[in-house]
Amino acid sequence: MALLLAVAVAVAGWGLLGHGRAVLRAGARAVAQLAAVSFVITWVVHSLWWTALFVVVMFTVAVRTAGRRMTTAPGWSWAWAAAPIGAGVLPVLVLLLGSGLLPLKGLSIVPVAGILIGGALSATSLAGRRALDELVQRHGEVEAALALGLPDRDARLEICRTAAATSLVPALDQTRTVGLVTLPGAFVGMLLGGSSPVAAGAVQLFVLVALLAVEAVAIVVVLELVGRGLVRRPLDWRG
Repeated sequence: MALLLAVAVAVAGWGLLGHGRAVLRAGARAVAQLAAVSFVITWVVHSLWWTALFVVVMFTVAVRTAGRRMTTAPGWSWAWAAAPIGAGVLPVLVLLLGSGLLPLKGLSIVPVAGILIGGALSATSLAGRRALDELVQRHGEVEAALALGLPDRDARLEICRTAAATSLVPALDQTRTVGLVTLPGAFVGMLLGGSSPVAAGAVQLFVLVALLAVEAVAIVVVLELVGRGLVRRPLDWRG
């Protein structure tokens, strides 16, 4: 692990990617966080109340991370990331639990909720950054759309929707190539745990489809936030 982390840092530095220190910090944080979770999760999953609290903590960290990835504007504007992540994850999680497809047990809820929140985090941060980057780079086109009489929201969405929509591509590629290129974690984990390949495949399938729903909802909500100017850069096209 140390060798692979050193290689990642060295390659990032050699390639002038500008993320050498970030790679090192990410690796160190992953070690510390997984070590802590390994101790905590053994008793968290035995109580639904502690499980719920643990999921709330995951959600809070995801909101903070995605919000800071989207915008560095002062104040609490990053907190708007709670809307796309919550709108994507909560209905899907409730549906899975309500239908009985996901057992009402901590050991089932924590990993699935983590997967869904992680997918929503990625979609939110990518969609937000791409949408805001597009508005900054093509601010002249936004102003032209405003001059033609389009409302502020519509002018923004006309320019940034296509760029933000590409944030769904990783989830689409993962779903299209599952079993052919990759064997995702849920599938492998269940096989290692002794489940049959059919059961493992069924669980992985509903996770992948749920991720598509979660990320699609998150991207749409992000676009609405950007279109209404609720999420913006400190120096965007409106100054």
